Amino acid sequence: MEEKNKQQINIEMSDDVAEGIYSNLAIISHSNTEFIIDFLKIMPNMPKAKVKSRIVLTPQHAKRLMKALEDNMQKYEQTHGKVSDTNSNQFTVPFGGPTGQA
Repeated sequence: MEEKNKQQINIEMSDDVAEGIYSNLAIISHSNTEFIIDFLKIMPNMPKAKVKSRIVLTPQHAKRLMKALEDNMQKYEQTHGKVSDTNSNQFTVPFGGPTGQA
């Protein structure tokens, strides 16, 4: 019965999207209706960081994303070893620049 209720989604992706965008900093903010994640790329000795992508999520989707990331991190660490997390509350850019939350 559960199989009947599952719906299959066909996902299409352009070549540009499939290539991906590199980000080494994420800033997360929220309102009462949405979460906003800005992905940035900051380079050494550069005074500015550019937002490369912005994702807007409902709180419910943000929670699902958080759980999916936690699940995938556990699977990654089982295969490749523990990923160090020096300070989960504050991310400091190692080459001097703005600070943000990741």
